[in-house]
Amino acid sequence: MLRVVIIEDEKLTANDLADTLKKIDSDIEIVAMLATIEQSVVFLKTEPALDLIFSDIQLPDGLSFEIFNRVQTTVPIIFCTAFDQYALDAFNTNGIDYLLKPFSKATVSKALGKYQSLKEKFASPNSDLNKLLQLFVPQPSAKTNTSILIRQADKIIPLELQHIALFFLEDQYTFALTFDLKKHLVSQNLEELENLCGNSFFRANRQYLVNRKAVKDASQYFNRKFLVNLNIAYKEQITVGKLKTTLFLEWLANN
Repeated sequence: MLRVVIIEDEKLTANDLADTLKKIDSDIEIVAMLATIEQSVVFLKTEPALDLIFSDIQLPDGLSFEIFNRVQTTVPIIFCTAFDQYALDAFNTNGIDYLLKPFSKATVSKALGKYQSLKEKFASPNSDLNKLLQLFVPQPSAKTNTSILIRQADKIIPLELQHIALFFLEDQYTFALTFDLKKHLVSQNLEELENLCGNSFFRANRQYLVNRKAVKDASQYFNRKFLVNLNIAYKEQITVGKLKTTLFLEWLANN
């Protein structure tokens, strides 16, 4: 019997993966379905007997790699991700597979097959896993990004990050809004911008990435959320979910 844990915040996706695994092999046991970093850390610290973990990368309270920095485990992990293919080559070179969303029965079966072929490697503490995790942990950079490139008519020009109040999603496109309320279409998605901008910006939710200089203060909102009050005239409300409030307050105090 294969004992599996699923770490995925989207309930429909988690249930779909669980159903797919059971269709592939009815003997697979879904030990737990977890939605956040904190839930996963608490659960894995109980040292349950597991064979395999399926883990999403982007969780409501941060990247799932934080889980495995806080809890030492030799259990192999198959990451479920919407990352572009160029960012996924590292998985193949480190002996751990991935599922590119949206997954299918065929891709899940292929991932399970790779797990079975690598099972002996995971019987002892796995250095390959540690190498993989390090690829996605933010590393100090010798050069800090200070600007992004935007298009204006037929020109490509740099836009300094210090002039950008926030990035936001609108109709599936990503925009930068400057402090003088000018709106610019950018080519990067919010995940890429989050890595590029560093600690000066905070990912309030899936739609907004906010510059610390643009934040006036925060106020309590219903359901234990925070409402971010900006020092620019921006009509939309920006909220921070209850799972990220601690991280937000630390960021607000230290930046």
